[in-house]
Amino acid sequence: MERLRQLLVGGEISELSRVTHLLDEPEQLAAAVGNVLPEATARASHTQLGEALAPAVERAAQRSIQKNPNTLTDILYPVFLPAIRKSIGEKIDQTFQSLNESLRHIFTWHGLKWRFEAWRTGTSFSAVVLKHSLIYRVEHVFLISRASGLLIAHVTSQDATSEDPQLISSMLSAIQDFVKDSFKEKENSGLDTIRFGELRLWSEVGQFATLVAVIRGNPPEELHEVIRDVLLRIHQEFSRALERFDGDSSQLPGVETQLQTCVELQHMDSKEGFPWLVVTAVLLALIVAGGWFFLSWQTAHRWQAYLSRLAAQPGIVVSDQKIRGGEFYVAGLRDPLAADPQSLLSGTEVDPARVHSNWQFYQSLEPEFVLKRLSASLAPPDSVRLSVVDGRIVAEGEATTTWINRARAAAQQLSAGGPVFDISGVRDVSAEERWQVYVSRLEAQPGIIVADQNVRDGQFYITGLRDPLAADPQSLLPGTQVDPARVHASWQLYQSLEPQFVLNRLTASLAPPDSVRLSVVNDRIVAAGEATTAWINRARAAARQLSAGGPVFDISGVRDVSPEERWEAYVSRLETQPGIIVAQQNVRDGQFYITGLRDPLAVDPQSLLAGTQVDPARVHASWQF
Repeated sequence: MERLRQLLVGGEISELSRVTHLLDEPEQLAAAVGNVLPEATARASHTQLGEALAPAVERAAQRSIQKNPNTLTDILYPVFLPAIRKSIGEKIDQTFQSLNESLRHIFTWHGLKWRFEAWRTGTSFSAVVLKHSLIYRVEHVFLISRASGLLIAHVTSQDATSEDPQLISSMLSAIQDFVKDSFKEKENSGLDTIRFGELRLWSEVGQFATLVAVIRGNPPEELHEVIRDVLLRIHQEFSRALERFDGDSSQLPGVETQLQTCVELQHMDSKEGFPWLVVTAVLLALIVAGGWFFLSWQTAHRWQAYLSRLAAQPGIVVSDQKIRGGEFYVAGLRDPLAADPQSLLSGTEVDPARVHSNWQFYQSLEPEFVLKRLSASLAPPDSVRLSVVDGRIVAEGEATTTWINRARAAAQQLSAGGPVFDISGVRDVSAEERWQVYVSRLEAQPGIIVADQNVRDGQFYITGLRDPLAADPQSLLPGTQVDPARVHASWQLYQSLEPQFVLNRLTASLAPPDSVRLSVVNDRIVAAGEATTAWINRARAAARQLSAGGPVFDISGVRDVSPEERWEAYVSRLETQPGIIVAQQNVRDGQFYITGLRDPLAVDPQSLLAGTQVDPARVHASWQF
């Protein structure tokens, strides 16, 4: 039986013994299980194995991390570092984009409106700016398998146009593979952004699929996060189907709904019309406010210009000024001799009706005003001149003792702190001295001889001789400060033998022709030129009648010219004229006759008579053309 059993089940018994021995030896059992475990795990069609292994794997990983944390760091470093670098880059781009948009709109009307919206909603100003200013639209979203490059799903926005989605997905996969192969990039990396004109292609790479969004315009950087979140949700929900995707999209129901959320994330310009009414109201308000501010500034500027003119005026002190209710108020001190403040308003464009002044009179110590008051009170004579020199009032000239005493009293009464009145330059001159000055002026005049002069009982008496052609003694009184009413003069007329007076009388009596000139040469009356015999005879008679001791009348320089000689001189002038031929000329009975030929273009013979002293009435001419 034993032999029969060996023959029938000997092999099974040996195998059973081997298995029993294997189960009894843990090391051999672990080696056997290790040989088949990878294949069994790969062929497991249910989740019980993963659920069973999860606690053990978690405990093992936890103990490994506690024992050596650097191991996990080394494992995750190649995965997390690119993701962190990418996230930081996107945050920096987002920050700069927000800053650029904020700066571009900070001083605009929209910027003011958006700042109010940020305050009202409690959000940041940069977020509100990006919300309103960025113009973009997500037109296409592609979900592409990383393993095969096949298109998993594709959604488009309304009115978006494109070619075959399968062709586009294949092209994008080819570009990704080309870049990775050409530049030796890592497996999990890829192109993030492709830009062509107004279009941007933003790509997010997942574990089993790549999500590509085609965007038109200028999207915000936050859109990267939105696309990345959509891709993460798709991997969480369809992870197994994505891993085993073979071109059949029916295994991923609802994936297009997830992609549609990306297409709906778009922001375009508001179609609302431009707020013309608001802008117009604001502009009107600004114009009114600007006009009011400008008018206020202009009014204040003009008022200050008027106050500056007042302050620059001597004798005016402004103590208070203000503008209240559109009216101008000014108060201060004013010297009566100062300029009228009302007259200074001209040219300042300040309405005089709106100016209310309150001036108190005072006496200014300005030298100009002290000078005016002294001139008015002292009434200085013409021989005294008052002026301001280096802040002092200086009197110069000559005056009577009485006036000088009055001036000294006025100088002592001047207010302390004011200018000094210096009268040291005034010479004391009495009435008698001024009379002697007047008499000396008379004695120096030609044609006047003072015979006697005296002063008696405050009256001035003078007698003497005066040529009618001499200066009038009465006209010499001005400037001497001698009262004309106190002067009693008695003048006898006579003919002075002064050469100038003799010359004047000869000129009046002889009436010399234009060709004769009378002059005084070395106290002699000299006549020079040419005249007729009759005039020369009259001149000789006048010379003989001159008084002895007077100047001599010399007429030897006058050439005697008879009418015949002057006629011959005239005829000679005619004969030298071109276009005139004298045929005959003669003198008969004191008349002059001439005939000849004359060209109409020649000079008029009658005009040549001027300057010849030939009487035109005695000339009888007959000219043939």
